[in-house]
Amino acid sequence: MDFSSKLLENAVYEMSQLPGIGKRTALRLVLHLLKQPTEQTQRLSGALETLRSTVKFCTSCHNISDVELCEICANPKRDESLVCVVEDIRDVMAIENTGQFKGLYHVLGGKISPMEGVGPQDLTIQSLVNKAKEGKIKELIFALSSTMEGDTTNFYIYKQLDGLEISTSTIARGIAVGDELEYADEITLGRSIVNRIPFEGSLKAN
Repeated sequence: MDFSSKLLENAVYEMSQLPGIGKRTALRLVLHLLKQPTEQTQRLSGALETLRSTVKFCTSCHNISDVELCEICANPKRDESLVCVVEDIRDVMAIENTGQFKGLYHVLGGKISPMEGVGPQDLTIQSLVNKAKEGKIKELIFALSSTMEGDTTNFYIYKQLDGLEISTSTIARGIAVGDELEYADEITLGRSIVNRIPFEGSLKAN
């Protein structure tokens, strides 16, 4: 792709580094921004800079937040004895949109994937285990995608909880195997949370 401007080329290159954005799409987005009022582009860049410099991660669940403790963890109406384990913030948003879950979350920040060099130490698993040892959690719901990496992560956490009086469950397989939670429709995802099954049962099924 030939560019008449080095500035344009650099902007397109940076835009194309975003997931799912190829160079042609990046070029279209950059050209669109150039057609907009300068103030709009400045608001966009300002919002991104502010996000990057001031965003926090909840000290309890590791969800993205504006303050130390996110709104979900700070809500006294949520059931702190019930914790849903998810991969990232997109899964929290997907489950919240169902309106079916009233517990808390724990965001791992990814899944165990030796092929990608991601081990248990790269995730917030130890933080979850530490919370479990405090005795307030009665049930953990594994809500990772039903992939090999998701199942491996579930099983690893399950083994780390050995000896603790905590029940473990997994979302019902209303979600197609290999599907990501963020793409599931709200009704299916909501039913999967409500009709969750014991994690031990999912091991026998496999």
